[in-house]
Amino acid sequence: MDRITRTFAFIMALTFGTLAAAQPVDINTADSQALAASLNGVGEAKARAIVAYREAHGPFRSAEELTQVKGIGGHIVEMNRDSISVGSGASR
Repeated sequence: MDRITRTFAFIMALTFGTLAAAQPVDINTADSQALAASLNGVGEAKARAIVAYREAHGPFRSAEELTQVKGIGGHIVEMNRDSISVGSGASR
């Protein structure tokens, strides 16, 4: 039983340590692979749609603007609020 407890504690430390160390992803500079890897509920197809929208309309001014991308709703934005950064070129 002691081994199971230690293993569980080790797994939890790795899991929460990784989550706490994650840096926000800049939706104005990240490529589709980085977006898909960093944002929950965003796979490769939605990540490509984010990049395509950014290329067509310019940089995002806020995280909420992601809802203009087909397939990205307010729930995805809220779920990822702490993982989203809006930097580089946010003003148009």
